Amino acid sequence: MSFFGYIAIFFVIRWIYTTFISSSNSQQGRGPSGNPFQRNTKVSPQDFELNLLSLTSLVIKADGKVTQNELDYVRQYFVSSYGKERANAIFKVFNEVVKKREVQAASICNYLNARTRYESRLQILHFLFGIAQADGHISEAEIRVIYEIARNLRLTERDFISIKAMFVKDQDNAYKILEIDKSVPDNEVKKAYRTMAKKYHPDKLMDMDEAYKKGAQEKFNKVQDAYETVRKERGMS
Repeated sequence: MSFFGYIAIFFVIRWIYTTFISSSNSQQGRGPSGNPFQRNTKVSPQDFELNLLSLTSLVIKADGKVTQNELDYVRQYFVSSYGKERANAIFKVFNEVVKKREVQAASICNYLNARTRYESRLQILHFLFGIAQADGHISEAEIRVIYEIARNLRLTERDFISIKAMFVKDQDNAYKILEIDKSVPDNEVKKAYRTMAKKYHPDKLMDMDEAYKKGAQEKFNKVQDAYETVRKERGMS
């Protein structure tokens, strides 16, 4: 991968690091509701950065290219959220480490599974799709890699399909976002909407980092849009 490719990965991992590690450190003692990490888990910042950096690199490299749009996406998001001062030489560390070991999604995800709550892993999945979409197209190769990561993160098939539908459009994507079949009755549509709105409601993350809340808000908006689409299609009140 090129020098700029590693810079792109660096920005991504710093975003995830700030979201998960900083929130964890700033909210010790608040319990599960305010901390994406499980209690009594010691997390080495360097180990966490390198593992998430490796995981993200699998998606970035999936289609065999790193586009300028991908670089601009991660750079703009990182700078606008945290400022230029947060940039440092972590990608250099990754560059050295990756030469000495093979990146394996399964082992990296096992590390994360032991240290993160389910909703945190959903946020990782959402962000990975965002990176894949940055160049305007999500390739089949990227989808396959993200799907494998989702499986290793122990996310359900329904959650993968739901988040994928927020980025990859088709005629039934509104139903997929709501995690229901197109044949369900109207009362099941309303029930599904309430369930998904509760699942992704930003108020659940009021004590988390802005970047983390932003991702939840994006998913919440997609759920609302999906429900409005289905409601209008069916003529529901």
